[in-house]
Amino acid sequence: MRVIITKNYEELGKVASQHLLGTMFASQERVNLAITAGRTPLEVYKYLVPEVKDKNYLNHVHYYNFDEIPYKDNKQEGITIADLRRLYLNPANVLEENIHVLDGENYENQDNRIQNDGGLDSILLGVGADGHYCGNLPNTTTVNDYTSKVTFEDNPDLEQVIIDHFIDPKDAPDFYVTMGPRSIMSAKQLVLIANGREKSGIMKSFIEGEITPDLPVTYLKLHPNLVVIMDEEAASELN
Repeated sequence: MRVIITKNYEELGKVASQHLLGTMFASQERVNLAITAGRTPLEVYKYLVPEVKDKNYLNHVHYYNFDEIPYKDNKQEGITIADLRRLYLNPANVLEENIHVLDGENYENQDNRIQNDGGLDSILLGVGADGHYCGNLPNTTTVNDYTSKVTFEDNPDLEQVIIDHFIDPKDAPDFYVTMGPRSIMSAKQLVLIANGREKSGIMKSFIEGEITPDLPVTYLKLHPNLVVIMDEEAASELN
């Protein structure tokens, strides 16, 4: 595990974007990236978009979402891919044929599809204050799970979490899908980003604590090529 501590969130964005660009430029053959939505990567995409937009020499880079909260009855694209389009894919003018969408119907084929595409070269991940990554919240998936459907029956506390993503609660499904721990660990490299003082507690537990199912993110320490990039606030509780 390599740990990089940046002075602030802006520098985190620059460092992480440069790291991803390094992966993109490392090969002229196809490069496969899975990227995260949410607030943490905003600064990363701010710097990455102008470096990628309309660059024909980066048309070999393909993108995947690693989890999804689908609309009930699939009335429109899911929450995650819609966020990724808004935050990065659309501003960067990524070719539609280079966007490979995970949804509530094709999740059982996700791992085979990625394997057939050559595997994931890198995954950009965030971490939740509860220790989750992707859709691997505590008490939802196990260390041996591949891409999975997670239902309210698995974890009743998820219902309100899911509903909060929708303007109209009637659009909320009773499940979401996520690449499980075994799927994530199959990637060639993992890049975990964290910023802000609110992440300092979980980052201390992650860096200095034991591997435990109560904090799913700790399993990522088993990956042979893990890069952790966090700002000084997120690192403020480290010894």
